[in-house]
Amino acid sequence: MKFNTKTIHGGQEHDPAYGSVMPPIYQTSTYAQSTPGGHKGYEYSRTHNPTRNALENAFASIENGNHGLAFGSGLAAIDAVIKLLEPGDEVISTNDLYGGTYRLFTSVFKKFGINFHFIGMENASKIENYVNENTKLIWVETPTNPMMNIVDIKATAEIAKKHNLLLAVDNTFATPYLQQPLNLGADIVMHSATKYLGGHSDLVMGALVVKDKDLAERLYFIQNASGAVCGPQDSFLALRGIKTLHIRMQRHCENGKAIAEYLANHPKIEKVYWPGFESHPNHTIAKAQMKDFGGMVSFTTKGNDYEEAIRIVENLKIFTLAESLGGVESLAGHPASMTHASIPKEEREKTGVVDSLIRLSVGIEDEADLIADLKQAIG
Repeated sequence: MKFNTKTIHGGQEHDPAYGSVMPPIYQTSTYAQSTPGGHKGYEYSRTHNPTRNALENAFASIENGNHGLAFGSGLAAIDAVIKLLEPGDEVISTNDLYGGTYRLFTSVFKKFGINFHFIGMENASKIENYVNENTKLIWVETPTNPMMNIVDIKATAEIAKKHNLLLAVDNTFATPYLQQPLNLGADIVMHSATKYLGGHSDLVMGALVVKDKDLAERLYFIQNASGAVCGPQDSFLALRGIKTLHIRMQRHCENGKAIAEYLANHPKIEKVYWPGFESHPNHTIAKAQMKDFGGMVSFTTKGNDYEEAIRIVENLKIFTLAESLGGVESLAGHPASMTHASIPKEEREKTGVVDSLIRLSVGIEDEADLIADLKQAIG
């Protein structure tokens, strides 16, 4: 199947009970058994649920993996990956990453003896300088949140394979429509399915996809043992969202390009971060490993004025000031005070998350209306 067909049919079967085209919502916690252990593949919904299984099959299909796992949030999915490790193990992570991931790594797992190195990954060859006998995992976001930095997945995968490390890629911003890390050598793909995969700002969910059976079994064990699974209702909503992922992403990309170009020519805007610009760091890598450049755009105002940035986001009318991203509606955020507030100011500014930085999740509305909204808000 081609990708557009996979979003609708990949990994899916008509429900065996009545031929339902959409997987039903199996809103049940437990399943009847004819004798102890005598069941139809389902015992308890923390372990397995037919609606969640259908979703996990869809996750695997669109990422070209063999095994999918659905969690109660993106952070629950990341939590499961780090639980593959043991005290004393080390992780090399990009230094420009989602604030919640940084908080999980430094405030939760660090005290259990997992050590993290946060480094710039614009040059993949530098990653190797941080590999030692305790290194077990490389954690990558690309494009990164919120600076849209691009990491060369293929080159990073070669380093991981050379040193027998796991490579996990947070593919939330790109989605499998634009980028498929498993095809480029990654071992684990992670999504905050809350974002583009769900696509309608009506659920919170995480996803992992892998090819290797043994790795999948270890993750399934952690998923069941820790219990951070999503419910059947949210699974149903995510399945429905995935069916339009391809057409939504096409419009996100079209509108993202129009907004980025408008901002780049605005006299009050200092910098615009969007991987589609030839001047964007690692643009050639983005062009090679991505189908298009996505709907996420960040920018700073001239003078780097905190109050000016707040004024702009407060004045937006079509763009909604809100956490999150990836829905059909356009959202705006101020990372320094919202998504990245958990990262110390000194640390976040090293990566470019300055006080005037504004992050846009460009939706699928009419591009003329979105540009008009930015025009009146910026002034």
